[in-house]
Amino acid sequence: MKSKNRKGIHELYAETPEQAADLLWGQKGLPASRRGFLSKSALAAMSAAVGGKIVFGDRFPSVLIPAALAQNNEPFQLEGKDGLIVLNDRPVNAETPAHFLDDKITPANRLFVRNNGLPPTAESINPDEWTLEIGGESIGKPTTFTIAELKEKFESHTYQLTIECGGNGRSEFNPPATGNQWTTGAVGCPKWTGVRLRDVLKACDLKDDAIYTGYYGRDTHLSGDPNKNAISRGVPIAKALEDESIIAYAMNDEDIPYLNGYPLRLVTAGWPASTSGKWLKKIVARNVVHDGAKMTGTSYRVPNYPVAPGTDVPEEDMMIIEAMPVKSLVTFPQSGIEHKVSEDFSCRGHAWAGDLSVKEVHVSIDFGATWKKADLEAPVNRLAWQHWSVGGIKFPKTGYYEVWARAVDETGTSQPMILPGWNPKGYLNNACHRIAIQAV
Repeated sequence: MKSKNRKGIHELYAETPEQAADLLWGQKGLPASRRGFLSKSALAAMSAAVGGKIVFGDRFPSVLIPAALAQNNEPFQLEGKDGLIVLNDRPVNAETPAHFLDDKITPANRLFVRNNGLPPTAESINPDEWTLEIGGESIGKPTTFTIAELKEKFESHTYQLTIECGGNGRSEFNPPATGNQWTTGAVGCPKWTGVRLRDVLKACDLKDDAIYTGYYGRDTHLSGDPNKNAISRGVPIAKALEDESIIAYAMNDEDIPYLNGYPLRLVTAGWPASTSGKWLKKIVARNVVHDGAKMTGTSYRVPNYPVAPGTDVPEEDMMIIEAMPVKSLVTFPQSGIEHKVSEDFSCRGHAWAGDLSVKEVHVSIDFGATWKKADLEAPVNRLAWQHWSVGGIKFPKTGYYEVWARAVDETGTSQPMILPGWNPKGYLNNACHRIAIQAV
């Protein structure tokens, strides 16, 4: 997003964008004003970095770097995927740049990949022989099903369902949280086909004392220890019994992609995607809160009270993440484009809100000083994301702009403009998404 004849600050003074951020945020001496916004010298440095004057720069929050410097569009090829950015290769974790998520139904080649362990080898998977065991303390009739038997014995249902990694957005937290440094692309909303988890549990004599479920997959622990699970999470029984909680065998009317759990996975939409177990081999109904791998300690938990950034929070003060917060994404245009100042500007994207629906989406080009309400579509079914669009935006003059999107859920809860409360593991960042535009 630099002008043709001007180098960005990260090329002039630093070897990496991260070092450029240090230059901009005072570690090298560029100050912020007492009002919490950037001083004239810092604004000048940022304008040089993005290749043009930052319009409304006096309103630019001092805790951010420009979207033009924050973006990373370097692709990496994974089998069956297109344009994803790999964050880790053991285990494989990869996110999707926002402009590749513009489809209303996320295509298979654009759905993010999140692994905690090592997937079963593709050669070892035979869907005709794959079985799913149902058991646990609160199951009166333990049963094992083949995939064919699941299809034969239970009614199949198709829903478009949003899944999002609980750590999506982790890269923005400061001080940094450990784990994959997701930006915005660990989310998607494909169409899933399967049988209701509720129907299967009840057919196996679900007892009245059931309070939680748990799953086990055929992925293996990174250590290679066959007695250790990579991940084994679950949900309260009320969530498990919802219509949309399904044991899925197809995605977008085809086999589930290998990296997304082929041939069988859970989908419990609206909650962290870690509850939607892949390569599914066993489901248990428990009369206690499930205590499998990644269910205890600090995994997928946040403090049950606000904490200052960097606080060491005791395990007993952490609570399990349930529904994901309200969030939105700008999927068109791609961040970094040039736009003629004489022409109206339009943009679009998606919004979602965990177990809830989205009521409104607003867009700003002046760092939140003013907002324009977007047109918002209803979800195609419960727990699907909603599509928004807005046109008729006018840039008042040439220069650098950022387009920010902010969603509001049905209870009136809005996305924070910058960051929600800090937590040690970097979960649940639902800050406004923003893209960079150069008006010319």
